Amino acid sequence: MVTTISPGRLAELQDEDADFALVDTRPEDSYESWHVSGAVNFPFGPEEELDGKLEDLQDVVGDADRVIAICAKGISSSNLATRLESATDEFDVMAVDSGMKGWSGVYGRVDIDAGEGLTIVQLQRRAKGCLGYLVGCTETGEAVVVDPTADTDEYEAAAEEANLTITGVIDTHVHADHISGGHQLADDLEVPYYLGEHASKRDVEREYTPLEHNDVLSVGEREFKALHTPGHTSEMISLLVDDRALLTADTLHVDSTGRTELEFSDDEGERGARMLYKTLHQTILSEPESLVVLPGHVTVTADGEFEHGAPGEPIRTTIRDARTGIDLLGLEKDAFVDRMADAGEKPSNYEEIIEFNRGVTAIPPEDRVELELGPNNCSA
Repeated sequence: MVTTISPGRLAELQDEDADFALVDTRPEDSYESWHVSGAVNFPFGPEEELDGKLEDLQDVVGDADRVIAICAKGISSSNLATRLESATDEFDVMAVDSGMKGWSGVYGRVDIDAGEGLTIVQLQRRAKGCLGYLVGCTETGEAVVVDPTADTDEYEAAAEEANLTITGVIDTHVHADHISGGHQLADDLEVPYYLGEHASKRDVEREYTPLEHNDVLSVGEREFKALHTPGHTSEMISLLVDDRALLTADTLHVDSTGRTELEFSDDEGERGARMLYKTLHQTILSEPESLVVLPGHVTVTADGEFEHGAPGEPIRTTIRDARTGIDLLGLEKDAFVDRMADAGEKPSNYEEIIEFNRGVTAIPPEDRVELELGPNNCSA
């Protein structure tokens, strides 16, 4: 019987720089659009036989002694592993349980150094680059969660590990690339769920407590100031924490900005782009240059790698480094607007995801991961 490993264990092997060949058995187009870092492609069906193809596979894996197979859900990869194990004892063979579907749920926790009395944990969703946050007061043990995904247990576990109690949940905006777990987590814990006040203009049907521009939310001895930062969406807020860190969600990333045409599709994002230009230059970049910027996403390339930094490292920048290092921020308004009209491929199933996150439609839990599969494409 073929040995299976969890997606989390695969991540550990990657981080350990272990010696193995990761073989992705999905069709070439699926592999090309999104795969685990370092994977090689050997398309293989769930009932296919290895007869006559062993040499081809050996060429693909090279001199590796260990072969780990992965597919969409763990079916065709298990078939390849079973047949390879029967055909030769040349390799130590394993398959990844639940495949890319399981890989989509691998998280890492990274502590952000924000000074005395303030705990910030960045939760990194490895496959999609979603970045959520646990932010708490060390003195009182109170904390809020910002932009959680549907894997809410990850945020509860992070709070337990940090000896913090979650007293509120904030979504910075109606997300388009992933199912939000914000409302569910708040319901489960019986704590307030917050959105920016302008969420009412997007007909959000979930119950929430609105945060107005410059509203201050106290969490223990710490203060969260809500800043209305429209552009990526009309209701977007960023959160200034104790004048030490700015959680910018999809307004400002480490190496780019959020795209603007997912909500503002009628004019290819032009109205949103003009909003975003104003937000960036009059609100975000007017903050002190040393302020730490914590984004809501990091781009994951088609090759499965973080475009900036690496899993397990803090994904962060400063106002100064963003100003000097992101070319988009140096453009004049009209050039910026023109550039934002060409933001590339949209996130998979984004319209359905938006409708769920607005509370308009229901999606069974077993179908949610399917909607999210693939890289996030929220960056311009």
